[in-house]
Amino acid sequence: MTTTNQFLKPITFVKNKNISVGGCDTVELVEKYGTPLYVIDEATLRQVCRDYKNAFKNYPHAKMMYASKALCTSAISKIIDDEGFGFDAVSIGELFTILNSGISLEKVLFNGNNKTERELDFAIKNNIGRISVDNFAEVDLISKVAGRYDKNVDVLLRVTPGIECHTHEYIQTGQLDSKFGFDLSQVDDVITKITTEHQNIIIRGLHAHIGSQIFEPQCFHDEIDVLIQEISRIDEKFGILLDEINIGGGLGVKYTEQDAPPSINVIANVIIESLEKHIKKYNTEPPTLYLEPGRSIISTSGVTLYTIGSMKQVPNMTKYVTVDGGMADNPRPSMYQAEYLAEIANDTSDRTLEKVTIAGKFCESGDILIKDILLPSPQTGDILCVFNTGAYNYSMSSNYNRAEKSAMVLVNNSQSDMIVKRESLDDLISHDIIPDRLK
Repeated sequence: MTTTNQFLKPITFVKNKNISVGGCDTVELVEKYGTPLYVIDEATLRQVCRDYKNAFKNYPHAKMMYASKALCTSAISKIIDDEGFGFDAVSIGELFTILNSGISLEKVLFNGNNKTERELDFAIKNNIGRISVDNFAEVDLISKVAGRYDKNVDVLLRVTPGIECHTHEYIQTGQLDSKFGFDLSQVDDVITKITTEHQNIIIRGLHAHIGSQIFEPQCFHDEIDVLIQEISRIDEKFGILLDEINIGGGLGVKYTEQDAPPSINVIANVIIESLEKHIKKYNTEPPTLYLEPGRSIISTSGVTLYTIGSMKQVPNMTKYVTVDGGMADNPRPSMYQAEYLAEIANDTSDRTLEKVTIAGKFCESGDILIKDILLPSPQTGDILCVFNTGAYNYSMSSNYNRAEKSAMVLVNNSQSDMIVKRESLDDLISHDIIPDRLK
C-alpha cells in the first residue's frame, strides 16, 4: 500500500487552471504573501504522521520521535505533538522552540556530537527525556551539569554500527569512519566509565543512525541485528539490561519521477520482523523502539513558490529561467546535487513545452535549482511551484547576498495562516553594530 512519503506532491494538490494546495489557490497565496514562499500542507503532514503510527501498530513498544532538524518551527512542533510524536533535537534552538511551543522536554531526545555546556544545562534544567551520548568528553560534561541540579539523567549510547547505506556521502552517518558516536570497540570503556564514575547517568539503551534518504529496507534489518546483539552482549558482560534502541530515521521520499522510496509499511514490516528474529536469536526482551523520521514526515507537505524573472538563451545551448530565490532558500541542489520537480502554478493551457534550467538569483554559478526541466514555455511573472521542499529548505536557508529569509504559511481546508514571517530589511541589520570609533 502506498504511503505519503511516496508522493511527489501534497495529497491536497489540485491543478485546474491554477495549482491549489490545501484548498488554497497558489497564485492567490503569492498575491497575499509574496515570494519566495514556503507553503506547508497540514493535511499531508498529519497523514504521514498517521501512516507511521498505523504502520507500527503491531509493535506496541514503538515510539515515534520527529527529527526536528528537518523543519523546526513553533507551529510545526505543535502539529507534530498533537499527532502523538516525540522529538529528536540537536541544538538549544530546537529545544527552545519545542519548549516555547508548550511541549515538555520530557518528550525529547537530545542528540548531537558536540553539545555545549550551555545546551546541556538548558536541557537538563528543563527535564530532558533522553540524551544521546556521543563521546567520552560528553559523559563528564553531562555528569557535571546533572550534579549542578542534583538530577539523574537518562541516556542512550550512540554507536556507529558499521553500515553504509547507498545515499550521498554527506548524509551517511552509520559508517565506521564517522564524526558521530562510539565505535563498537569503545562501548565497554564508556559503560565502565559511566557505571564507576558517574552514578547520576543512567544508561537506558543504544542509539544508531545509518543515514538519510534511504531506499534500502535491508539497512534497517542489519542495523537492528547489530544493536540487539550488542544489548545481549552488554547484559552478559555487565549484567546491565538495556531495554531501548533508537534506530534513527532516514526513510527516503520521492523528489523526482525516477525516485522509488519504499513505503512506510514496507519499512515497518522489515523493522518489526528483524526485531522479532533477533530478539529470539539473542534471547532478549522486546525493547522500546525509538524511530526518528524527519524528511519523510515533513518533506512532501511542503512546496515553494517563486516568481519567474529574467530569462537567458545561450545560443545553441541552455535556456536559463531565473526565479526570485535560489540557494539561500534551498541550498540542497548546490550542496549535494539534490533534484526537484516543479510546475508553473498559473494557467499555462495555451503553451507548448520547452526544456529550460531553473536558476536562482544569487551570485554563484552553482545556484541552479533544477536542470533541464520540461515546462510550458515560461514567461516573466509566472509562478513556479517546486514540490517536496518541506525538509531542509527553510532549515538550511541563509541570508547569503544579504537576502531576507522567506515567509512560511500553513494551508488547510482553504485557509492559510502565516507561521513564519518574512524577514524585513530592518531584520537583516538588527544585529549589526557599528563601533563608535567608526562613526
